Amino acid sequence: MLKLDCIENALIRTGWNKARVRLLARFLSALIVCRSVCLYRLANVLPGEAKASSHYRRLQRFLADFSLDLAAWAGLIVRIVGQQPPFVLAMDRTNWQLGRTELNLLVLALVYKGVAFPLFWKALGKAGNSSLAERQELLERYVTVFGKESICYLCADREFGGQAFASWLLEAGIPFVLRVRGNTRLCNAKGQLKTARGLFWHGKVQAERQLGKRRVFGKGLPLFVSGMRVTGGDFVILISDTEAGLLSRYAKRWGIETLFGCLKRRGFNLEATHVTDSERLSRLFAVLALAFCWAYVSGAWLYEQKPWKVKKHGRLMVSLFRRGLDWLQRLLMPLCGNKTQQQFERAVEFLSCT
Repeated sequence: MLKLDCIENALIRTGWNKARVRLLARFLSALIVCRSVCLYRLANVLPGEAKASSHYRRLQRFLADFSLDLAAWAGLIVRIVGQQPPFVLAMDRTNWQLGRTELNLLVLALVYKGVAFPLFWKALGKAGNSSLAERQELLERYVTVFGKESICYLCADREFGGQAFASWLLEAGIPFVLRVRGNTRLCNAKGQLKTARGLFWHGKVQAERQLGKRRVFGKGLPLFVSGMRVTGGDFVILISDTEAGLLSRYAKRWGIETLFGCLKRRGFNLEATHVTDSERLSRLFAVLALAFCWAYVSGAWLYEQKPWKVKKHGRLMVSLFRRGLDWLQRLLMPLCGNKTQQQFERAVEFLSCT
């Protein structure tokens, strides 16, 4: 139980209720050991002498009525990651089905070193795209906590490249790089309306071309436009309120795809959950976000101690997240005993933001 005490002490510094912190520490450790969000499986490895059925009910109650302060949670994640503003932000959705039920999460994340760390999120409780109001809600929460000046820029995929969202971002003073669909209407150099793909149709494959001046997007929005034709006949076409390096800026959006992959099949198997209520799903995602950050910073620390092989394509043989998750899993296994207590106390320091 000494290891659990270490986790609890780290989380108590957040000021949360001690009883809830105690259960959160057990939830977090079970999640890392089990590497699944299935409550039945978590109940069987949850530390404590109670029966698995009692553990299962405790986890259900935690998801049902845990008071989730997203502002405090976002602040904790930023402190664990250790990144200083201005921040590159990415917004995207991840969705899957449980039978006929659509599970759909809208996430606003901080991108750092090729990976995104979730700061604010919303379970949409519906299928399909997010609305303008739902996107505004996440960004307004962010601005309330961190301030508008902390944003370097926001990047997002084609789902978010509509006129209404771009117009709101301009009015709010939030820098952005958004991808638009190929059939979006833009003005050419002569002021004639053309499809976006038509402006880049004759460009070389994989060669970025930036249009020389602002072009009218939608109903009178003067924005910078950049794009390229990619292998397979598709186009990457970007709009922004700033001119330089749009493609390299937009490329950082891939970090949020990496995050979703780690939360799903490459890490915690999020799609195995049977939690469908929007509020409960949001609370489950909060614990997952904390577990992901802990695993990643643990892997980064391990790499600093003893770097491992980088492949020819420039990526690590084993990702920082995967190496950190493996390490934490071994430390939390009951069979490890006290032999790894010193290492474990070092790992818990990441949660206490020291």
